[in-house]
Amino acid sequence: MEYLMVAPVASFIFAITTLTSIMAFSNDNLYANMILHPYSVSRKHRIYTLITSGLIHNDWMHLFFNMLSFYFFAFRLESMLGHWQFGTLYFVSLILSDLPTVYKHRNDDWYHSLGASGAVSAVIFSFILFDPLSKMMIMPIPIGIPAVIFGALYLVYCNYASKHSRDNINHDAHMFGALSGLLITIVLMPHVVHGFIEQITEGVQSLLH
Repeated sequence: MEYLMVAPVASFIFAITTLTSIMAFSNDNLYANMILHPYSVSRKHRIYTLITSGLIHNDWMHLFFNMLSFYFFAFRLESMLGHWQFGTLYFVSLILSDLPTVYKHRNDDWYHSLGASGAVSAVIFSFILFDPLSKMMIMPIPIGIPAVIFGALYLVYCNYASKHSRDNINHDAHMFGALSGLLITIVLMPHVVHGFIEQITEGVQSLLH
């Protein structure tokens, strides 16, 4: 109930994404209707799947990791960003993170994509703008590292994996979701840039003294 009061939009997204994903696990028709098919979208069919594909997941593990990441950052972010601003960030990023995939695979009739990873990446990177020195874990590093360094490493990895990986993960959505999160946050709250720079500057100065 506390989460619902403080972050109603994040609570709704968490609940509906979990529910629709679980339903789609056992409903092939629902799964097929919600999944993103770039070949169709590029031909102006099934445009709605730019959003619905973010409400379903491939399996329990895929759902668990996305919702775990969402849980760690989304509820705090909504309290900092605002309710309608958080909703705008999430759903616009969900769409923007998929557009490069639609273009890249516009002629691949076999290609499909799903999951909330792009929007979750946007949430994480928006949070980084507000709190760049908070500690984040990245495997296999056994200690927390500053969020701003995590973000830089994440983008480098996504860019590399997008070009070279063959693991069936949509790394483009992760990268463009993260970039969308940064851009939309700055548009909605331009002063966050000053706070970000100020925190980084203070962090560097504390290391030098």
